[in-house]
Parts: sequence; structure tokens; C-alpha cells
Amino acid sequence: MLEILTEIDRLVVDLATRLATARSEALENAIEEGLARTATALGLDHAFLWQEELASIPSVASKLETGEGFSYTRVGEIPDSADRKTLLRSGLHSAAFVPVVTAAAPEGSRALVLGSETPTQWPSAFLAQMRLLAGVFGQALARASTSNALQRALGELRELRVELVDSRPPAGVRHGSRSKSKCRDVQRAMAQVEQVASMPSTVLLLGETGVGKEVFADAIHALSPRHKRQMIRVNCSAIPSGLIESELFGRERGAYTGATTRQMGRFEAANRSTLFLDEIGELSPEMQVKLLRVLESRVIERLGSTTSIAVDVRIIAATNRNLESAIHAGTFREDLFYRLNVFPIVLPPLRKRVEDIPVLAWQFIDEFSEKCGKRIDALSKRSIEELLRYPWPGNIRELRNVIERSVIRTTGATLVLSMPDAVTDPKPRDVLAAGHERGVAARRLGATGSV
Repeated sequence: MLEILTEIDRLVVDLATRLATARSEALENAIEEGLARTATALGLDHAFLWQEELASIPSVASKLETGEGFSYTRVGEIPDSADRKTLLRSGLHSAAFVPVVTAAAPEGSRALVLGSETPTQWPSAFLAQMRLLAGVFGQALARASTSNALQRALGELRELRVELVDSRPPAGVRHGSRSKSKCRDVQRAMAQVEQVASMPSTVLLLGETGVGKEVFADAIHALSPRHKRQMIRVNCSAIPSGLIESELFGRERGAYTGATTRQMGRFEAANRSTLFLDEIGELSPEMQVKLLRVLESRVIERLGSTTSIAVDVRIIAATNRNLESAIHAGTFREDLFYRLNVFPIVLPPLRKRVEDIPVLAWQFIDEFSEKCGKRIDALSKRSIEELLRYPWPGNIRELRNVIERSVIRTTGATLVLSMPDAVTDPKPRDVLAAGHERGVAARRLGATGSV
């Protein structure tokens, strides 16, 4: 017995030196070699480390949880038949279990297992020495675990860095116009803008709220011969119905109570320029009649005056309503619709142009980081995925608001995305564009007599 204990002492010192000096990447192999050497030096059939397997042997695991070693000379000493079968399948006819404790593993979850296929005595002095050896392996396992965790962390950082850099589009694309869009529907809309911009024709922009109708109106005006004069804008839903007429056509002094001065209307201000009538579908029936008259004659009369004023105005109208449905409902005049619907352009919702979201996001990041005096040069892949998953019921306007809020809350160089809560699937709203396109097709078929 003394010789065995002496051999164990030498083994502990030698393995401690080898495992302490092994390179991090070679630790796992060094531990395997150390276990094999232990079995050979002690004349045993098995020497290995058990972790997850212990959970399948309750009678052994319960003893190890106390922090004490456990051994049996013959497997028949194990009371549970299922545990005996598990031990025999592992070749452990006779075995000793010594707990291996590390910071990452709780008491009793890992053990150094020494086994023999013949009955073997396991004196208490032997088990006490084996505790020293288990400690050596425990230190090596802790070092290997720390090294693996460090390598994983470094790998994740490298991967994250690649994701951050790769997610940022080139500056030329990031600051480009809407014509840089990858979405075919947007490309088609921009092609239509280029076709109609140089003409005096009326344009009707159709699309959900927040899709960027005003941006497209700006593009039409900027590409038109009228671009040297400022485009005049009117939000038809923002002006009270009692004031909309004087806002559009102007008024004379004394036209109504409180009208103490003469006022030029938006039509007059837009002479030889462009008038953008946003939310045209919100006009009252009475104003629709008056607007139709002006669109047909290009002549206005200020409120309170009988003098006619000719105006040369290019009209761009926009709405998020399905005007054809409004016609059927009796809330929008059919003759005004046809007067406006000379050259319709349908703008897709943001959820149908997800390929443009990263570029749009970076445009807004650059815009708001400059305004807030911050430097934000990174956006994680996870954030991009969140932006792509969200349905964007508020379209580009909502995306812009989300980015502005995120920039305000971000304190470092990487954008901390502040997404809104999930909302109801907005797909049914697509009927606006679809209904308009079906109506155009039906009118074409009716005009040609085709089936």
C-alpha cells in the first residue's frame, strides 16, 4: 500500500507540473493524457472524468453531493438495479468516485472515476490521496473552461465587429436619393417621376400615411422647369373647413368678420410654380366643388371679391385614402377625381420595400447624430434584423421617429435601438393601392371593350 501511495504522490506532482505548463489550446489533450497515465500507473482499467453522466446514476450522485468520495468493491453493493446496469455498461465492476470541484461546476456534479473490471479494495488512505489528484484535474478543467470562454468571447467580438462594419452601407449609397432604392416598386415610381416632371400635367400620389409622398412631390418639382420658384404646400386636413377657402384662394379685407387685411391665397402664391395639395381626400364636398372649378378654369377669385385672377399652377395632389371607394361612398366627387387622376403614382409601404430599410436607417442615423452632436458609426446585425422584422404601420415616418428616439438614447458609438411595441398586422391596408390599380384596369377594359 505504501508503494501505491508513493506512486500517487509522484503522479500528483508530475501531472500538476504538466497541466500547469500546458498551453491553453493543448489543455484538453493534456488532461486526457493525464487520465490515461493515472490508469496505467495505478494498474486500473479505467480513469476518466464524469459530469453529465452522473445524473443518470442517482445513488452515486447523491453520495457525491455531500462532498465525500464513494467506492464499492463489487457492483452488487449498489442497491439500485438500474444504477448497477449503467455502471456495468461503463465497465465499472469495481470503482471509486472522487468529487472534482471547480468554480463553474457545483458540488457533486463532476467526479474523477477510477474503475476496475475485477473486485478491488479502495482503502481510505488511497481515496484521500486521490483527492489531491482530483484537485489537480479540477484546476486544469477550470483553466480550460476559462480559456474556452475567453476564446468564445473573442470570437463573438470579432463576429460582432464584422457585423457592425458590414451593416453600414457605403457613403454614396447611404446619402443617395430615393432612386438608389433596391425595391422595384420604388424604382418604377421614380421612373414615373422622371417621365412626368418636365410636363405640366397634374400628378396624384397614392400611398399609406408616412410612405414619403411629400418627398416624391419635392422630387417632381425639383426636376420640373418650375424648380426656381418655391413649391407651395397645403395640408388639406390640417386647415379648419371654415378657413380652407381663404387659404387656397385668398380673401379681401372685410370678406368676413375678423378679415382686417387682404390675404393672398396659396394658388396665387404658387403662380408659375407647383402647388402640393396633401391629404386631398379630406376636403369637404363644398370645397371639392370650388377646387374642381379652379382646376378646370385655372382662374381664382379671392373671398369677398368678384375679380378673376388667372393662375399658372402645376398641381400635385396626395392622399392615403382610396378615392374610388370614397366616390362609391359619396364622400368624394367623381369629376374631381378624374381631374386629379391624370398621372397617378402609387408608392409602396415600407413593409414591401424591406431591402431599403438599412439604407434609410443610416440616412436617419447620420441626420440625427449630427443634430444631436453625437458620433454613431455602428449598427449591429441584430438591430438590422429587428428593423426588418417590424411591420412599420407608420412607414418611413415611423422609421424616422424610431431612429431619432434611438439616437437620443444612445450614449456610445453603437446605436442602441429603441423599437416600438408590436402592432396588429397592417396588411389589409394594402387595399388602397390595390383598389386603385384594379379601378384603373377596369376603366381601361371598359374603354376598349375588351374582355
